Amino acid sequence: QVHLVESGGGLVQAGGSLRLSCAASGIIVSIAAMGWYRQGPGKQRELVAAIGRSRITNYADSVKGRFTIATDNAKNTVYLQMDSLKPEDTAVYYCNAVVKKSNGDYIPFGSWGQGTQVTVSS
Repeated sequence: QVHLVESGGGLVQAGGSLRLSCAASGIIVSIAAMGWYRQGPGKQRELVAAIGRSRITNYADSVKGRFTIATDNAKNTVYLQMDSLKPEDTAVYYCNAVVKKSNGDYIPFGSWGQGTQVTVSS
C-alpha cells in the first residue's frame, strides 16, 4: 500500500522559496511516476509538476521556470523546490503516484496524504 507524507510548507513572503518533501513508502520513487498537486482556496486540485518513469519532468504553465520536481532515491523522497513564490501559489500541496495516459495527461492513483499548507504573503 502506498503511503505518502508531505512536509515543508509554511508562510513565506512573495519572492521567497520553499522546498516541499514527500516521504514515500510502498512505492519506489526512483522508478515510479510521481506528481505534486495543489488545491487553493475555492479551487479544484491541480497538477503542478510531474516526473515520469523516464525522469522527464512536466510543469503547469503557472509554475514553469519557478518550481522543480526531483527525487532522492536513497531517501525514497520526492521534492518540490519552489522559488519566486507568488501569492497565487497559496494552497495545500499534495504528492501522489501518477500514471501517464496515452494523451499525455497524468492521473493520480494513490491515496491522498494530509498535504502541506503553503501560504505566500504579498
